[in-house]
Amino acid sequence: MKNQIKIVTVIQARTGSSRLPDKIFLPLADKPLLFRMYERVASSKLKGTIIIATTTDKSDDKVETFCKEHKLNYYRGHQTDLLDRHYQTAKIYKADAVAKIPSDCPLIDPRIIDKVFAFYLEHKDEYDYVSNLHPATYPDGNDVEIMSFEALENAWLNAKKQFEREHTTPYLWENPDKFRIGNVTWETGLDYSMTHRFTIDYQEDYEFIKKVYDELYNKKPDFSLEDILNLLNENPDIKKINEKYYGVNWYRNHLDELKTITLNQTNII
Repeated sequence: MKNQIKIVTVIQARTGSSRLPDKIFLPLADKPLLFRMYERVASSKLKGTIIIATTTDKSDDKVETFCKEHKLNYYRGHQTDLLDRHYQTAKIYKADAVAKIPSDCPLIDPRIIDKVFAFYLEHKDEYDYVSNLHPATYPDGNDVEIMSFEALENAWLNAKKQFEREHTTPYLWENPDKFRIGNVTWETGLDYSMTHRFTIDYQEDYEFIKKVYDELYNKKPDFSLEDILNLLNENPDIKKINEKYYGVNWYRNHLDELKTITLNQTNII
């Protein structure tokens, strides 16, 4: 299948994490986490143009320097209005479709990225927004969202609530009466979204992800989701490293505002 529209894949990245500062520069297999993150996304066949979207804050000069050193496309925008940051990036790079992938998912499987993108491309006349998150079934940390530029622009113009701006896409998936919403579920029929955690917000998350890289990267740099799950089945102690944070996500702070998210889709710690 040919990609006949221009996809711009935005990796949102900043150094100012309140829970784990500078997490995007923690080492994984002798390279910064952000490098490994980019490497995973770049392995996707349908990724289009990848842009690192960071902020104008001085602390993120480091991200700009990193991008220049590695000859990566980047954009610097609003610190907390991620919706604006994605929109401005998409406009500058003349996107037909815009993908949102956070920088804290360095175990993301590029095959899953391609699966979501391919579904969108095959059904682009049927859906404005496609993800693997509504509902989620893959292990947390395989987050893929893609939308038409027109849908993103609509959200940029009309989203007013703080969490809609900060998290980029809620205005879309919270309004299925206004947008055509598609979802890709894990073909296994399993749901590991609340029982496995491949994203990084806490020190234990980093220790878990680092262990996975230590075990798999040198043997198979493009290791898959199945490779990770096999490793965890053979070494259950690795899976336990960050288990106290299973299911912890930003939804827990906005349950009174979110219309399409229920209590069983987050863990309140």
